[in-house]
Amino acid sequence: MELSLGLLIIRIVVGLLLIGHGSQKAFGWFGGGGFAGTVGFLKSIGFKPAGFWVLLGVSGEIIGGLLFLLGLLTPLGAAAIFASMLMAVIKMHWKAGLWSQNGGYEYPLVLAIVALAVGLIGPGSYSIDALLGFTLPTFIFWSLIVLSIIVDLVGRAISNQTSAAKEKQQAA
Repeated sequence: MELSLGLLIIRIVVGLLLIGHGSQKAFGWFGGGGFAGTVGFLKSIGFKPAGFWVLLGVSGEIIGGLLFLLGLLTPLGAAAIFASMLMAVIKMHWKAGLWSQNGGYEYPLVLAIVALAVGLIGPGSYSIDALLGFTLPTFIFWSLIVLSIIVDLVGRAISNQTSAAKEKQQAA
């Protein structure tokens, strides 16, 4: 019972935070830039096509956050959160180092690891998954995690190529 209650608290807090974070990017809520602003920002740092990457990231945060919060298809929500936060770590925050006060990757790394852990442990008894009896074989969850790593690395590679080409063009 304590484990399930602890998992419920984690799912509620992380799920709500990610829904809010994605809503900043998608709708401009909570002081965010909205979809167009986020597309413009990702274009400026070399993501191509920026709209696709915004849609992917926002979906991971909002839909993944909602699934995680409800404990519905929890492994899928956890994998979506992991993918979004991994991209935030490797593309947005890595260069700034670990600590958040320097713009580092501390916070998205914690969210990625929490999502990974809950995806492996399960959502607990206080979840829609438990109510429905839904479970996903561990190898499928790990396959989703590996797929998310591959997608994020491809996105990083594409954005790095675009950034390098832009820098060459500006230097010429």
